[in-house]
Amino acid sequence: MTQRFYVTTPIYYVNGSPHIGHAYTSVVADALTRYHRMRGDRARFLTGTDEHGQKIEREATRAGVTPQAFVDDVSGRFRGLWPKLGVEPDDFIRTTEERHVAGVQKWWRKVRDAGDLYKGTYKGLYCVACEGYKTEKELLPGNLCPIHERPVETLEEETWFFRLSKYQEPLLKLYAEHPEFVLPETRRNEIVSFVQGGLDDLSVSRSNFTWGIPVPDDPGHVIYVWFDALFNYLTAVDGTPEAEFWPPQVQLVAKDIVRFHAVFWPAFLMSAGFERDRLPTTIWTHGYLLSGGRKTSKTPGLTAVKTPGTTDPTRIADVLGADVLRFYLLREVGFGQDGEFSIPGVITRARAELGETVGNLLHRALPFVGKYFDGRVPYVKDEDLSDLERTLRTRVATLVADVAAAWDVLAMHRALELTIETARTANRYFDETAPWKLAKSDDRTRLGVVIAHVLEIVRAVAVMLWPVTPTKSDELRFQMGLDPLTAHEDADLWPLAWGGLAAHTVVRPGQPVFPKYDPATEAAMLLSLDVRDTEATPKNTPKTMSTEEKTETAAPVVAPVVAPIVAAVEEAPAAIAYDDFAKVDLRLGKVMTAERIPRKDKLLKLSVDLGEPSGPRTIIAGIALAFPVVEELVGKQVVVVANLAPRDFGKGLVSHGMLLAAGPSDSLSLATFGKEYPAGTRVK
Repeated sequence: MTQRFYVTTPIYYVNGSPHIGHAYTSVVADALTRYHRMRGDRARFLTGTDEHGQKIEREATRAGVTPQAFVDDVSGRFRGLWPKLGVEPDDFIRTTEERHVAGVQKWWRKVRDAGDLYKGTYKGLYCVACEGYKTEKELLPGNLCPIHERPVETLEEETWFFRLSKYQEPLLKLYAEHPEFVLPETRRNEIVSFVQGGLDDLSVSRSNFTWGIPVPDDPGHVIYVWFDALFNYLTAVDGTPEAEFWPPQVQLVAKDIVRFHAVFWPAFLMSAGFERDRLPTTIWTHGYLLSGGRKTSKTPGLTAVKTPGTTDPTRIADVLGADVLRFYLLREVGFGQDGEFSIPGVITRARAELGETVGNLLHRALPFVGKYFDGRVPYVKDEDLSDLERTLRTRVATLVADVAAAWDVLAMHRALELTIETARTANRYFDETAPWKLAKSDDRTRLGVVIAHVLEIVRAVAVMLWPVTPTKSDELRFQMGLDPLTAHEDADLWPLAWGGLAAHTVVRPGQPVFPKYDPATEAAMLLSLDVRDTEATPKNTPKTMSTEEKTETAAPVVAPVVAPIVAAVEEAPAAIAYDDFAKVDLRLGKVMTAERIPRKDKLLKLSVDLGEPSGPRTIIAGIALAFPVVEELVGKQVVVVANLAPRDFGKGLVSHGMLLAAGPSDSLSLATFGKEYPAGTRVK
């Protein structure tokens, strides 16, 4: 039976151009929609723009245009951004559209007829940027709004009030009986605490400006922008064939507006007569994308400021590619948490995980198909499989199921981590079986088994990446002789079964789908995006192939040079005296325990025995990308810099030593010896 999935983004306020934060929310919504469609669900994705309020009226006056002309311009910038990011909403609603205006007035009357609106006078501290009142205890020193860091205004006016206080207990009951209504749990706890503290009736109209939806039967008032805006999720489908999608399963919001969505919104709907089964399923709150430790934002500056290249999603997508940006946004930050956004980080992720792990895997395998199997996927019989292939298939099946489970709970970061681990599994299998050596024998059976298995795993990876990197995934499929992925209702396209790449399929090799950028190209990209510190990007360290493999698979990698640049010559380190080197105390240690560190996807916490009376040391090591299965580290012998000063990583994480390793971050090899020695043995 076809399932229904309705996802919404907040409608974006048109006081300035879209930035990377808007792109993040919309890419999440688009990827979720694509995932549900490829699983056979009927999915709908709504976004749009919020265009009323005093702030807009003031900005239009400042710009010397009418409010309508102002919002038409800025709303068009949002609508124009989405195709550049591969974002494909099913509907784009504007709060100035007649369908929305009529719908909001309809639901206002419903709430009024329920007895939940009354007229009075309100005096309070008002933030125009928030379009909301603040209490004194919320403000920063100097009467500044805690979100926008701007002075609030004292406002007194006649207003319509909504009886929010009436819904305190119904809301608490909602949160208790349906904890999934607000996620993640930390946000739900905040909302519960806020509501338990008592709810005051809410001012829901304004009479000191005119740019808004008129209050029915009271033309001197316009409807409060949040009552207006929140109903967009309903007015977009109400009275249309799409009404069957109501209620939304997932409503994506940033943490600064969760209170409006998790308190005001369900209270408005309850007042309008909606029972629990007609309320949204989950208000899913994500964190901020931070740039230099600060939230990416349109404010301060509004229309007067241009978004810098480092947070302008259009420029980033033009230079790095939409799929690369989409991957980074969902891979880098655990959904629901704050995360630092950086252009060097985008490039590093793309190179290490998309280029060197996924793209390179396909580029290594396809030449064997052309040279030894007439350009067709080898045919494999069950009796030709070894225990290695049977174990491989079991491992891949587990990963595929785990990736789907992560998508189902909006753990996109984890889903992509496991997807890349699937590709790493195939790379390790490729290295272990060494097809370049198998090709030297006359028996092509074993070579065919290996290449067919690698290609089948690439197919599975391409499918699992498709919600995030649809264009590049289809390019991977094209080179394997497959058609673009096309979702159909009731057709589950998830790679749950082995064998989706049929034997004898004609492959179509080409340039690497994900180029492994050389240092000069990376530097040019950084400069074109106004990133001057090229040292922020690690030097390119591609996987070294054996001499035999190079003869089979090596091909030139072509990457577009965005801007001319003179590559710097890296100077050799200065020579040191032997006595200086002798000061470094290198010891052999044995890993006793290994664990991941929450929110630190590159770090592991290790307990390492150096044979010391005080017991094992805690060492924080940046090796997590190379060891997705951390249990594999336990029992390993490692080389430790034992006399390095402790390093504090914050939050109680202090490292008492450093491991020696070599290679790119996603495939590091730990320094070790062929023979095991007692813990604490000095390396000399």
